[in-house]
Amino acid sequence: MSVFRRGDTYWYKFYFAGKLIRESAKTASKTLAKAAEKNRRRELEEGYNGITADDKTRRVKTLDEASKEFLTAYKLRCRATTYSFADHCVRHLNRLMGDMMLVEIGDKTVLDYQSTRLAEKASGKTINEEVRVLLQIMGDLGDPIRLRLRRQRKLKVAQNPNCGKVLSLEQESALLEAAKMREPDKDTGKFDLKGTRSPIIYTAVVTALNTGMRDFELRDLQWEQLDFLRTILTVGKSKTDAGTGRTIPMNGALFEALAEHKKWYEENVCTVAPELYVFPFGKNRKYDPKRPISTFKTAWTNIRKKAGVWVRLHDLRHTLVTKLCESGAPEEVIMAIAGHVSRQMLKHYAHIRTEAKRKALEAVATSRPVTTAAEPQAAASAS
Repeated sequence: MSVFRRGDTYWYKFYFAGKLIRESAKTASKTLAKAAEKNRRRELEEGYNGITADDKTRRVKTLDEASKEFLTAYKLRCRATTYSFADHCVRHLNRLMGDMMLVEIGDKTVLDYQSTRLAEKASGKTINEEVRVLLQIMGDLGDPIRLRLRRQRKLKVAQNPNCGKVLSLEQESALLEAAKMREPDKDTGKFDLKGTRSPIIYTAVVTALNTGMRDFELRDLQWEQLDFLRTILTVGKSKTDAGTGRTIPMNGALFEALAEHKKWYEENVCTVAPELYVFPFGKNRKYDPKRPISTFKTAWTNIRKKAGVWVRLHDLRHTLVTKLCESGAPEEVIMAIAGHVSRQMLKHYAHIRTEAKRKALEAVATSRPVTTAAEPQAAASAS
């Protein structure tokens, strides 16, 4: 047993299963610090005493070690998109508690993690997904934590039900104008500051606004998925089974944008082939069409700044679904276009705007027969 003073507070340290445990007792009393050290040691020993040797070995693994094994197995049985999200969750988990043994992680650890991520301005949905991944990594050790926190109604952080935004027609126009590629001035060689140097962001924005495709669905789009003869776009791998392989008709705006993009592609990249990516990796005429673009982030940030419209690329998807709802399109049709698997998810994406509600109510008012104040009195006296 080792208890030592650091400033006004006592700390304790000891070795458990070959690992150094050094923590603050959070007290200025040496007696209480010794008791805290004893309780902490007993807590670890009780968590360690499983049934099998394999159990014991697993329980003293750090979260970082266990998460690597988890991701290796996860990658074999899940889609690349879901694996990428799980990997993103694991990075935050390991950043804050990767050096902790699984046996050390308890209810308070999870609650502290939620508080820290909230302070970092992470969304409730993101934090809930990260905790879900954490408990999956822990396996049997995570089950009692999940049950206790659920009983206390602390397992999940409150989510913002309306985290998405819907663009107005003015905002759409501003974004599209900013996304258009400008040719350099013949005399100075400088680009018009109102435009963008990216030759692909305009097509990406038009596609998102007219198909509701997700960011990764856009990036993974290949030429074989575009049928210009039948004017149909086929989505590749998606987030859900309902979304994978869904077909979306090209409207006039989308067809024109993709046709122009194809012309640019053949002049600046290479001849179009089915297996090549519509949005190729690279820049400045050094493109690798066999690889998809890694991100739209830089170009998207630039055009948002120039347009003065601060929305996410994903909000273009919210905008399309809302427009389809306002147009009176059947739910089944909207779900087929967006790749939703439930009406509940459709409600999450649809933000019926005040103007659409106003028009609907005005239509009801104009459909009623017009009466004056004197007409009801005349009818009453006649009876």
